[in-house]
Amino acid sequence: MRKDVRILLVGEPKVGKTSLIMSLVSEEFPDEVPLRAEEITIPADVTPERVPTHIVDYSEAEQSDEQLYQEISKANVICIVYSVNNKKSIEKVTSHWIPLINERTDKDSRVPLILVGNKSDLVEHSSMETILPIMNQYSEIETCVECSAKNLKNISELFYYAQKAVLHPTGPLYSPEEKEMKSSCVKALTRIFKISDLDNDGILNDSELNFFQRTCFNIPLALQALEDVKNVVRKNLLDGVKDNGLTLKGFLFLHTLFIQRGRHETTWTVLRRFGYDDDLELTQEYLFPLLKIPPDCTTELNHNAYLFLQSVFDKHDKDRDCALSPDELKDLFKVFPYMPWGPDVNNTVCTNEQGWITYQGYLSQWTLTTYLDVQRCLEYLGYLGYSIIQEQESQAAAITVTRSKRIDLQKKQTQRSVFRCNVLGARDSGKSGFLQAFLGRNLARQNRIRDEHKSYYAISTTYVYGQEKYLLLHEVLPDFEFLSEADLACDVVCLVYDISNPHSFEYCAKVYKKHFIDSKTPCVIIGAKSDLHETRQYYSTSPLDFCRKHKLHPPQLFTCNTADAPSKDIYTKLTTMAMYPHSKLRCMCTCNRCTFCICHNLLNSELVRSVKAKLYSAVLTRHMTQADLKNSTFWLRASVGATVFAVLGFAMYKALLKQR
Repeated sequence: MRKDVRILLVGEPKVGKTSLIMSLVSEEFPDEVPLRAEEITIPADVTPERVPTHIVDYSEAEQSDEQLYQEISKANVICIVYSVNNKKSIEKVTSHWIPLINERTDKDSRVPLILVGNKSDLVEHSSMETILPIMNQYSEIETCVECSAKNLKNISELFYYAQKAVLHPTGPLYSPEEKEMKSSCVKALTRIFKISDLDNDGILNDSELNFFQRTCFNIPLALQALEDVKNVVRKNLLDGVKDNGLTLKGFLFLHTLFIQRGRHETTWTVLRRFGYDDDLELTQEYLFPLLKIPPDCTTELNHNAYLFLQSVFDKHDKDRDCALSPDELKDLFKVFPYMPWGPDVNNTVCTNEQGWITYQGYLSQWTLTTYLDVQRCLEYLGYLGYSIIQEQESQAAAITVTRSKRIDLQKKQTQRSVFRCNVLGARDSGKSGFLQAFLGRNLARQNRIRDEHKSYYAISTTYVYGQEKYLLLHEVLPDFEFLSEADLACDVVCLVYDISNPHSFEYCAKVYKKHFIDSKTPCVIIGAKSDLHETRQYYSTSPLDFCRKHKLHPPQLFTCNTADAPSKDIYTKLTTMAMYPHSKLRCMCTCNRCTFCICHNLLNSELVRSVKAKLYSAVLTRHMTQADLKNSTFWLRASVGATVFAVLGFAMYKALLKQR
């Protein structure tokens, strides 16, 4: 809503413009009336709408035409004053004033007009019969008021209607000629209906109507009031009420009725609560609330945001197959002014066999948007009505700004959930295949992807020590000389080369030596297309010797040319390295023969987990049943038990090691 209102009074000389202003201010008719009143400002706390109001007078005797034109351009609403006992002043409304004002204002944003019939105390008849045809002819005329500056009749009402014409204009909502709401208003109210229809059944039930009422007007509707509203719709519209709930047609009919009965402030209250401005566009303040992001910090969705997005998914997944069909996805985005997700999204996240975005893929795409472009995420959440449904001040409440990565490195731990891996390599080295394999697609499925639908990102979840994390892979274009800071900024780096191409590794070696040799970012070299015959690389040192020289893990062989979905082990290891870049205890091999692998497999085997659980249960049961829990002997026995368990574990490890 506007922060202030500027009202301009124009009309023929001697019709009482100045008297109206002075009567309003002093609450009595002035004995002496100057040629023109000075501009006055009415404070917000004494106006019905709580908005400061500036009232400007015009005098032909004191002001030039140029000054008049300037005032017309600055005015939010113009009152054309005529004298009810002077036919010439009424004729001048259409012959002079309305054409003059329209010439000086833009056709698409006409200033609302109020026709003011002053000096009603001098006549016994009304001028409405003469004025009504004028009102029907000009849509920019909001209303007509007859008043008297002498006996103060309708003076306050006049300026209230002028205020209302600015703050709650009819023009953007309703077409008097066609006697129906304008398409832009229908579009906005349809979005509001869809957001408020929490179960997406096309009906606002009593619970949803009450939530809507409380959201917009801060008070719930009584049961009888709800029934009265539905009865009004039933009487006037055949399909306005269904299953005792309000349909979209019924919802639109109600607002049409409000506008026709002069209660358009009700509709404006609803529109503004859902973020609309006077032009029925969502405001920048609503779509892009202030969010401060310090350097070296990332943005993620918080728990409440994921719960909200889950409810949106469930609301539109009508067949309950945990995936969104094209029609379901289209229905979800009907509250958007455009389709935000293109075909490339289907190659960025996990999909089912039909190529539809799964629940996991849906959340992954939102996670990706939040990480890469948080302003766009805020915009999208605004379209979905996040702040309204979640009853938050803005959708900025959905975002968590992580602490600086520098602090994570100092503390050797992180609270982040999303980790970025930049994938670099020469052309045709297998980078795209590496990304798509993360989404569970083997080479056969990848070959069906059209070039124009290709994505340079892939995101999905991995599990590190039982914690679910998002790994975001970004394929960096192989332009060695022009790698930007964004191409280099990440949590872990993958350098991919084709083991069957003798020239492929050279790119990886040069990129590493130029950009990452002194970096604290973990690096992994991937030998892609391992199903093909490995050839000797023409670089001065072999990939294995290069890794040894620079204290990197040995090259990780990888292929996506498999019968089933490619293995995801490498992605878990990449996420682990991203989470713990400071840790030296990292094993990148898959041999299951080295000490690290044996220890890891042993400690996570079903047998050991079962033995540990039984031992713990037995010790706990035995000691909890004894009365001397607080005695020092209890802790002695517990210590002995723990020692026995440790010895047994080590013995099992040695036995397995011998066997191998």
